[in-house]
Amino acid sequence: MSGELTLLILRILFLLILWLFLFGIVFALRSDLFGQRVRKLQADAAAGFPATPPAAAPGPTPIVPPRLATAASPMQPAPVSSMPSGANASPSGQAMATILTASRLVITSGPRQGTELSLGREPLTIGRSAESGLVIRDDYTSTHHARLLLWNDEWMIQDLDSTNGTFLNGRRVTVPTQIPLDTPIKIGTTTFELKR
Repeated sequence: MSGELTLLILRILFLLILWLFLFGIVFALRSDLFGQRVRKLQADAAAGFPATPPAAAPGPTPIVPPRLATAASPMQPAPVSSMPSGANASPSGQAMATILTASRLVITSGPRQGTELSLGREPLTIGRSAESGLVIRDDYTSTHHARLLLWNDEWMIQDLDSTNGTFLNGRRVTVPTQIPLDTPIKIGTTTFELKR
């Protein structure tokens, strides 16, 4: 009688472990196929940039413009220097930023090579999801893979915890990083650059 009870308990434990294993597989497949839920914070969305970027992993150092490093806080705008007035004055800070900032995204390799997108001032989500601003459908791109956002008139790339990573000029992006003009960004099998 005692042996039968032990055998019954072992069978139940085995079935329980088997079901937990199956649920783990289904959850992993679901997150790979549909991506992880993108966290949205109202304060960050209003500012257009995450208040606390993820901790930097060992690897390449992100490119940070000098005015980002000297600002009092990440959410405070950079100080604007006064410009001389008159006929020989240089362009205003906002006009200069418009001249220096990229205005279009050009896909240089991949299934959609040659495609151009105009960049506005709103963030651009990249991924397999139909809700993305730039839809890339390949096996190496996550549903919500990365995001381009404008911060202090500089375009930044942010990886959204993608499975295969986002690469700027051959280096994996781990924190939001400034994108220089004409620098290749690789997501899955697609490469694109920001141009004026």
